[in-house]
Amino acid sequence: MLAMTMLAPISAMAATASGTGIDLTYNATKAAVMEKAKILTAEYGVTSVQYALMDEGEIVISGQTGKNDLNDEVPLSANTIYGIGSTSKMMVTASVMKLVDEGKIELDNPVVNYISEFKMKDERYKQITPRMLLNHSSGLLGTSGHNATLYGDNDTQAHDTFLDRLATQNLKADPGAFSVYSNDSFTLAEILVEKVSGMTFTAFIHQHFTEPLGMDHTKTPQDNVDPGQMAAVYSPQVDGQLPLENYNIIASGGIYSTAEDLVRFSQIFTGEVEGFLSPESVEAMAQEEYRRGMWPNEDDSSIAYGLGWDSVNLFPFNDYDIQAVTKGGDTLSYHSSLVVLPKYNMAAAVTSSGGSSSTDQLIARELLLGALEEKQIIAERKPEKSFGTPVQANMPQEIMHFAGNYGARDRTILKLNVKEEGQLTLSSVTTPNSQKQLYVYTSDGSFVNEAGTEKLAFITEENGKTYLWSRSYVSTKGLGQLATSEYKALKLDTPEVPADVTAAWEEREGKQYVLMNEKYTSMVYMNALPIVSLQMFNEAPGRVYTNPIVDANLAVGDLQIPGMAGRDLMNFEVSEVGGVEYISAGGSIYASEDIVKLLYAGNHSKTTIQASGYATWYSVPDAAAGKRMMVNLPSHGAFAVYNQAGRCINHSVVSGTNEVILPENGRVVFAGDSDSQFEITLTSKAD
Repeated sequence: MLAMTMLAPISAMAATASGTGIDLTYNATKAAVMEKAKILTAEYGVTSVQYALMDEGEIVISGQTGKNDLNDEVPLSANTIYGIGSTSKMMVTASVMKLVDEGKIELDNPVVNYISEFKMKDERYKQITPRMLLNHSSGLLGTSGHNATLYGDNDTQAHDTFLDRLATQNLKADPGAFSVYSNDSFTLAEILVEKVSGMTFTAFIHQHFTEPLGMDHTKTPQDNVDPGQMAAVYSPQVDGQLPLENYNIIASGGIYSTAEDLVRFSQIFTGEVEGFLSPESVEAMAQEEYRRGMWPNEDDSSIAYGLGWDSVNLFPFNDYDIQAVTKGGDTLSYHSSLVVLPKYNMAAAVTSSGGSSSTDQLIARELLLGALEEKQIIAERKPEKSFGTPVQANMPQEIMHFAGNYGARDRTILKLNVKEEGQLTLSSVTTPNSQKQLYVYTSDGSFVNEAGTEKLAFITEENGKTYLWSRSYVSTKGLGQLATSEYKALKLDTPEVPADVTAAWEEREGKQYVLMNEKYTSMVYMNALPIVSLQMFNEAPGRVYTNPIVDANLAVGDLQIPGMAGRDLMNFEVSEVGGVEYISAGGSIYASEDIVKLLYAGNHSKTTIQASGYATWYSVPDAAAGKRMMVNLPSHGAFAVYNQAGRCINHSVVSGTNEVILPENGRVVFAGDSDSQFEITLTSKAD
């Protein structure tokens, strides 16, 4: 009977709501979801989307729309596999809780009790517990993504060297002080599962979850994954389909699955299947873990951490007094959202190629809200929310002192001006061409924008720091409304930095630094910026971006903001070798542009990867611009070419071609194993 429940097939026939006598076809929900899915593919740059709804152990809706290849020769199906990104974190959370149930892990014992090799420069690491890994409060800096995301390459280096990277890092906060999104916490949880179980993470989840639940299309990069079964991914920069994405820190974002498999997995959390996790563990995962530390006063939001879950009180279900738990995921190629209603034994999952986890969540919400209506659990939909057109009120003068410069996500600096008449303007210092935003002071003590979609307030926390609190309702045309309630930014103080130290960093401004240590299959060469520069701003003296300067060679990431705005911090550490300046940031190493040589403009040349394994970089001289470059590639090597604006115009791993027309003022990088040799031939474009 249990096996039959696990493997229940999709029913095309009408279902009956248990105990209600209501005959259900879900026709209205199916039509509404298909319409929104088509909007997603037509208007939001989504290549394809796949969705499923499970109700009381049965998959009652399953569908997909979009393209799986440009010629419509490869159809989409319920078995088309997508990367699920950070929704993978629910797999490792369930794995940890499985070991808790078996008495092999205690949530509040130090992680060092289980992983003896785990060490950090910061002695506070000994206080980190498994609970802190799963509720994002460990204090780890954020994401060690070096060599983690590769095209068609399941190299485990990022996983295998992870503890070595942590050993060089400090913490950004006391363990348990507050929850801030942390990929590294879940990579450490993956290693925790492996150390305690004696199994690889891939083997563990297959044995304990995917196989017994009939999740036949759930894989990891360590499985034999057929690229032909994967949803196609495209980029406007490339003609044709992109290669398979392998995110090799698996637990934090590397699992592949389908919408149907994800709702099968959800049965663990709805009580439809037994023998996987204890009811106590399932209940513990859905508790308000974010409240254990510093957190803003929240109302409607999409972020309110449980154990693993992004939110344990998702909007708009909270408006109907229904608890919804959710986890979303985003990689460069794929996106997903899983939303579960534990009390009602319902779950919806959406996966997509292109788009975002937020828009996927809107489709999942439509599945669930539509089904709740058809089952007469909710009478009707509540209208979208707004703060309305703001009515300006008299502002207390003490509000003026909150004006200043604030640090936000991705090292962004925000400038806030507060005027005596009760107006607040917000602008970005780091992106000066962005539009200035205007808010007016209202009677409840907050500032509201003219559209009535966002309100701001200033909060001074017990730690003595001042935060910019934001609450917003953002309507996404044709799809629904998203809500946030968060600390958006932290007021920056001014570190005391000696003049000579400041001068050392100012000398680096305007210089370009090129990425040296990323593997040749890395997606970074195609999708990120392998050529970077450091910037300082008059509005944030004593800092490089938002990082306070410690000495002439170190600027640290220290923004202490719960939620999402304080995630993915990194230190900037400078060293000099052989007269060349190197910057280490988050595991990536960049070299000063002094190392970049002129590409030989003659017919034939060679370049070799040195023993260090570092990439070799060249600039395109005027004499070579416009010529056709052909490269005889080694078996373990690739090259990428960038135009003057820094846009990648050819990454040989992606394009599959070793020929390219060299752009004026461009750059070329050759990457590969040590001693790999590249033979370069230049001919005129006509040739």
